[in-house]
Amino acid sequence: MLLLLENNSLPFLNLQGVYTTGLWEEKSDEISFADFRFSITHHYLVQEASDKDGKEELVEDALPLSMQDLLCMNNDFPPRAHCLVRWYGLREFVVIAPAANHDAVLSESKCNLLLSSVSIVLGNTGCQVPLFVQIHHKWRRMYIGECQGPGVRTDFEMVHLHKVPTQYTHLSGLLDIFKSKTGCPLTPLPPVSISIRLTYVLQDWQQYFWPQQPPDLDALVGGEVGGLEFGKLPFGACEDPISELHLAATWPHLTEGIIVDNDVYSDLDPIQAPQWSVRVRKADNPQCLLGDFLTEFFKLCRRKESTDEILGRSTFEEDGKEVADITHALSKLTEPAPVPIHKLSVTNMVHSAKKKIRKHRGVDESPLNNEVLSTIMLFLFPDAADKLTDGSEAMPSTSRNNPPPESEEYNLYNQFKSAPSDSLTYKLALCLCMINFYHGGVKGVAHLWQEFVVEMRCRWEKNYLIPGLANGSPDLRCCLLHQKLQMLNCCIERKKERDEGKKAYTVDRSPSGSYGDTGKAVDHSGGDYQKETEKERGEVGKSWESWSDSEEEFYECLSDTEELKGNGQENGKKGGTKEGSKESATLKPEGRLHPHGKLTLLHPGEPLYIPITQEPAPMTEDLLEEQSEVLAKLGTSAEGAHLRARMQSACLLSDMESFKAANPGCCLEDFVRWYSPRDYIEEEVVDEKGNRVLKGELSARMKIPSNMWVEAWETAKPVPARRQRRLFDDTREAEKVLHYLAVQKPADLARHLLPCIIHAAVLKVKEEEMLEDISSVKKIIKQIISHSSKVLRFPNPEDKKLEEIIAQIMSAEATIARARSLKAKFGIEKCEQEAEKEDLERFVNSLLEQPEVSVIGAGRGPAGSIIHKLFLNAQRMTESSDEVATMIPLDEELKRSGSSDERRLNLGAVADFPPPAGRELILRMTVPRPAPYSKPLPQRMYSVITKEDFRLAGAFSSDTTFF
Repeated sequence: MLLLLENNSLPFLNLQGVYTTGLWEEKSDEISFADFRFSITHHYLVQEASDKDGKEELVEDALPLSMQDLLCMNNDFPPRAHCLVRWYGLREFVVIAPAANHDAVLSESKCNLLLSSVSIVLGNTGCQVPLFVQIHHKWRRMYIGECQGPGVRTDFEMVHLHKVPTQYTHLSGLLDIFKSKTGCPLTPLPPVSISIRLTYVLQDWQQYFWPQQPPDLDALVGGEVGGLEFGKLPFGACEDPISELHLAATWPHLTEGIIVDNDVYSDLDPIQAPQWSVRVRKADNPQCLLGDFLTEFFKLCRRKESTDEILGRSTFEEDGKEVADITHALSKLTEPAPVPIHKLSVTNMVHSAKKKIRKHRGVDESPLNNEVLSTIMLFLFPDAADKLTDGSEAMPSTSRNNPPPESEEYNLYNQFKSAPSDSLTYKLALCLCMINFYHGGVKGVAHLWQEFVVEMRCRWEKNYLIPGLANGSPDLRCCLLHQKLQMLNCCIERKKERDEGKKAYTVDRSPSGSYGDTGKAVDHSGGDYQKETEKERGEVGKSWESWSDSEEEFYECLSDTEELKGNGQENGKKGGTKEGSKESATLKPEGRLHPHGKLTLLHPGEPLYIPITQEPAPMTEDLLEEQSEVLAKLGTSAEGAHLRARMQSACLLSDMESFKAANPGCCLEDFVRWYSPRDYIEEEVVDEKGNRVLKGELSARMKIPSNMWVEAWETAKPVPARRQRRLFDDTREAEKVLHYLAVQKPADLARHLLPCIIHAAVLKVKEEEMLEDISSVKKIIKQIISHSSKVLRFPNPEDKKLEEIIAQIMSAEATIARARSLKAKFGIEKCEQEAEKEDLERFVNSLLEQPEVSVIGAGRGPAGSIIHKLFLNAQRMTESSDEVATMIPLDEELKRSGSSDERRLNLGAVADFPPPAGRELILRMTVPRPAPYSKPLPQRMYSVITKEDFRLAGAFSSDTTFF
């Protein structure tokens, strides 16, 4: 404590408003005194380093800086500071308070003991920093203290009452207290310097209706719901986010005798005050639509029920047969009852499932009515309305018509791991969020999801591509649900191509059996297309199950007996040898795409053809993780490494077989020249005749013994892609995706789609902020994006971190709502003069970001006149509702000349402002004390008067040398 008190005080700087703009810091510690624990805190205003020069100019008998602060008028009534700073104008002080909240120094003897101890400490240490002790209960904020300097001392005293004495409610009564307390022997007394602040509170905003109307919950979803469209999140506060406006009218520099303020008359008219400052009181946690949507959707993540538990029994159970005897199963399977084939189609299964859903739930119990459900499904699947009667599609998927934009807002899905803002997954998330809030909650979500899964199965069965998904393999930058839908689209596309390929082969196959150009080539359209390296194709993640010995579906299985016989003759022969090439030369080429430039086969010399190959199997992130775990479990043994290499080279083997089928008589070197040109090294050499010729050979790594490429080439048979075992079993993968979708609980679904909802919320906040241009909201948006990018990348982010993100979004929404509320109340949109409009916009933005804002021109400026209108209207509405109905335009009223008294008479004795909610006065004087020949020292008294509180805080200095 002694070390803290011996700290030199900070240099004095008489800067305008430094208490508001400066940085306040504090240091705390705990001490024990008479078996009682106290916390000691040092509060100080941080000064710049350039201020050190002032220390050298200090005079030896100069007053302590705290005494100089008592007279400084530049920092009166700081909007945000410690209460002692406001009461005494100090920039540095130490506070000793009971350490525990329940402890308090109540008895007078303890107070005197503490104060005498403080006086001794200050005298022994020579510290000139004021030292305060908190007494009584903490909520009363009662402090007594002392400050000592060379031959001077200041006593800090305080009075706190609940009931305001009538004689001290005005300036004249407080002047009497101040003069009697100073006890100055001089006659006449020097004039007292006075600062006065009156605070007026505006609570009645009824004449300015809140512009945000609450949504109509009873409206249908079709078209609009309370002003909301599908695919758009709501925004704005349902209640006024600004609860009160506080106007402070200040007279900063007055001298005693200039004004009159007593119990009979007062000159303190706020319209005439030279300074106005305003602050707004924000409503605590205002109800905002976007925040409510996010909060309710996030609550879904904590639900435990499955879809079947929410909607009733399993939707595919048959009524009355759930408890059937299992022994009847075999007889039911073997009885020769005819089974119509058409009844087993997926379409009929879906219709049957819907009937059973209605049976279990009942028509009236359905969470979503048919009109709402139909509107949602049409919004999600706009191509459904354009299907032709023959089952073909009239329009391509959305992603083909609308290429993804390159804007920064669109690409947020990369950072959030959500989905593109024009995708089906994104739209589904928004629909589920709206259904959860407006239509049935978790039951509505479960119902919509069930219908969505049925739609997915129907599209898989009928070869209808899913709209709103980008072409190609699943995008691992998106959420897992989006990847699953992309995988299902890949399956539908492969199945569609395979079915079309079968039709084309059946109708257009030439008599020679050559596949030619009639086959459905995979995505190899470029004439100069080359396979780069075996890493790009041989090591791309493949489904490891494709190497299992179970029965697999072929890429295209044709019952061509002659072709199968011809291909079956080549078993186990090495395709890379000359002997093998002689026999294989009699085979018919199959599965050719087009010639590969001018390249020819090394031995037959015929043109080298690029084969039609299978595309590698697309993978979602969970399948990649599963495959990585399987490969890791194989270990580091030779057998494990060999099996791992085989699993990873499934695509390589398929391409080798396609190459052999397209180029009879080829060798491994031919394949390498096409598949991995860098592994075939050509050099110029001189032959026996002296001519320079190109001689090629395989690279060193291709000559390694037991090379996987050599082994694969030896085992590869000339089989075109259409008859190979499929690398990508679209049927199995589609069923896996459909099963994955069907077993999702509403909580799992909400977890998957929460990044999309946060993504949409951020875009909505950015869109609304652009209309208001609020710098603080821009900072919040950057923080949200940065925070979300880190949190949402993980598979299962913590709930606490997600709640923090949602809280940030709600904070930004509330700030924008406050800005709109203030702009509506100040009539910025109605302002005709551009310069005045810009000034008002700056004023409103300052109100949002600063604790208190000065009004330029006080009551006579543009903002001040509007504030005057607000108070005047509130007064007149409070006085009489009849007068409100006959109210004349305010602009005409304010143009009338005359004093406030004349205006009151014209308005039927209605005052412009209500009685002040708070009165603050600061009285200052420099007089010798306690004797006439003592050194003149600063005296100060602060007074605050509210309806139920009266406080006097006095700092009275005395000369300890000449007394």
